[in-house]
Amino acid sequence: MRRLLRWGVRAVLGFVLVSVLWVGLYRFVPPPGTFTMLGDAVGGAGVTKQWMPLDAMDPDMARAAIAGEDSTFCLHHGFDWRGIESAARHNARGGRIRGGSTISQQTAKNAFLFQRGGYVRKGFEAWFTVLIEALWGKRRIMEVYLNIAQTGVGTYGADAGARRYFGHDASRLTPLEAGRIAAILPSPEKRDASDPHGAIRRHGNRLARYVGVVRRAGLDRCVR
Repeated sequence: MRRLLRWGVRAVLGFVLVSVLWVGLYRFVPPPGTFTMLGDAVGGAGVTKQWMPLDAMDPDMARAAIAGEDSTFCLHHGFDWRGIESAARHNARGGRIRGGSTISQQTAKNAFLFQRGGYVRKGFEAWFTVLIEALWGKRRIMEVYLNIAQTGVGTYGADAGARRYFGHDASRLTPLEAGRIAAILPSPEKRDASDPHGAIRRHGNRLARYVGVVRRAGLDRCVR
């Protein structure tokens, strides 16, 4: 038992050290890939991505992401407890499952973990969320998020999405274009930003309007 305990302690300490170094490295170096990208590559879908620094990206892209995915991004420290509680109450009533993940949590999952894994993955996700909030800060979290989030089948990042759907890079997005890219983030393999229909079109148009609200209310102040 003592030997098992020692090995367990060493494993935990080793994981903590490796994860801190891993997160620290990505503070300065763009993530070369993700497990989701690897899955696309192995599955034959291919991977299209192009890193664009946040300073070079049109600020409306970050505003649209905040409007669509996490309106309290600049206010919380990784977890939106009210959002999590609201999602839990909604899911308990049945119907379509609603998530309560923040942009920080989504970034931690996308950069370091698999998409599936249930509560075990959620535990690791929480740990990496704490680390990136502590070691990266909000601007870096948003920068990584907008560069590795899936924006289509085999397409990753806002810049690759802008090129795919609108024929130009993400440095000169209109609010409507930014809103439509943000609208497909929850389900990028099933949605198209260039020719959205129905609820997706309405959601994208709504996010385009909210871009101005985010700017005027200063909800993007942590990423300016």
